[in-house]
Amino acid sequence: MSASNPTVITFVVYILAMVLIGFIAYRATKNFSDYILGGRSLGSLVTALSAGASDMSGWLLMGLPGAIFVAGISESWIAIGLIIGAYLNWLFVAGRLRVQTEHNGNALTLPDYFTNRFEDRSRLLRIFSALVILVFFTIYCASGIVAGARLFESIFGVAYEYALWIGAAATIVYVFIGGFLAVSWTDTVQATMMLFALLITPVFVILAMGDMDVAMATIEQVDPSHFDMFRNLSFLAIISLMAWGLGYFGQPHILVRFMAADSVKSIPRARRIGMSWMILCLGGAVAAGFFGIAYFGSHPELAGPVSQNGERVFIELTKILFNPWIAGIVLSGVLAAVMSTLSCQLLVSSSALTEDFYKAFLRKDASQRELVWVGRLMVLLIALVAIGIAYNPDSKVLGLVAYAWAGFGASFGPVVILSVMWKGMTRNGALAGMITGAVTVVVWKEFIGLGLYEIIPGFILATLAILIFSRVGQGPSQSMLESFAKAEKEYQDAHI
Repeated sequence: MSASNPTVITFVVYILAMVLIGFIAYRATKNFSDYILGGRSLGSLVTALSAGASDMSGWLLMGLPGAIFVAGISESWIAIGLIIGAYLNWLFVAGRLRVQTEHNGNALTLPDYFTNRFEDRSRLLRIFSALVILVFFTIYCASGIVAGARLFESIFGVAYEYALWIGAAATIVYVFIGGFLAVSWTDTVQATMMLFALLITPVFVILAMGDMDVAMATIEQVDPSHFDMFRNLSFLAIISLMAWGLGYFGQPHILVRFMAADSVKSIPRARRIGMSWMILCLGGAVAAGFFGIAYFGSHPELAGPVSQNGERVFIELTKILFNPWIAGIVLSGVLAAVMSTLSCQLLVSSSALTEDFYKAFLRKDASQRELVWVGRLMVLLIALVAIGIAYNPDSKVLGLVAYAWAGFGASFGPVVILSVMWKGMTRNGALAGMITGAVTVVVWKEFIGLGLYEIIPGFILATLAILIFSRVGQGPSQSMLESFAKAEKEYQDAHI
């Protein structure tokens, strides 16, 4: 594809704009707290949209539409579960986590919060939680790189191994330069682009078919079972799809947005904005995949790419239906989804290595400037490892995301929920819950299965482990109880 092609020009302009935001954020980054948490300065709008954009990734515009395109509306159980889980996370965790992290040593990372919240002088919580972040986020980052590579491969005809590097490079540049503020500001722009792309595409598919009735009739002709919400789904399968919502309570790249809000009072408004954005985006993604069945059912001569890989349905519809300039803008929304999640995953992983290993164990007296530069180098290191994992051209975005999502949801979810809602939780309970959740996910995924998503047994067993081991040994100290009570009072006062 030539450099004068409108889609190419649009992509280049978009990427340059993101890098420019990175340079602006660089000027606002004075210390390590600014680099990894933005100085706790995010307002409601940026908190909401950056949390949403960092959450959804390429899965929203590739994995979910692809699943709907292949299996029909029955795959939308995932979206239903996600909406419920995200709302409960905003409602019960977001505000409390904001005040608890500030009252517990002004914690900048989840491992830092766990260590301070439970007065863990052994630092086992810090080590294990940082390891969980590094292992599962490296897999998660690989999913983002795969999604970006698929995008460049499909649009520009670039070989997969080259597309990997092109897709990752732009994200790495602005994260490296601008840190958390760059990630949050770009996420806000990217969330807007994702919403535009997901709302406009289904509308144009329906218009191309003639009207809604024609589109529905065509889907009926292709396969009537595409309308069946329970198609080939057992009770366990439906529960597994909806259980994706459990993952929200343990995702570090989403939780860190709550920690970075400028005030606990910003959270309710952010929740309303974030949930509205999420419902519209998920609805658009489901509609794009569903009406894609109708379009390619009536145009089988164009269905070659999507018959080989259903995850390309959104990309192919955009290329076919839109003027090249509009297509460039819409497809930049796919790139935005990929870049927004990959960027914050790289940053959270970098902060775990820098704050929870380098500073905690190697250089306790490191200067702020040194920590910022170590954080930047860690971004590069993690990105290279993720690219190595993503090098398999048969990698599927949804499969990689599912494993990482379950790992975080089971390892951190119960620990986070109970740490902000139960004053009786102890270090032993937190450590037992974290280990139990992580081990259960890996063992269940690799050796048991039984048709049940691994986050469910992981979440349940981790919760039980926390409740049991918090009762074993010494209970919470008086200082832990006082800190918890002060944070909870601040939260309750803000919601009167």
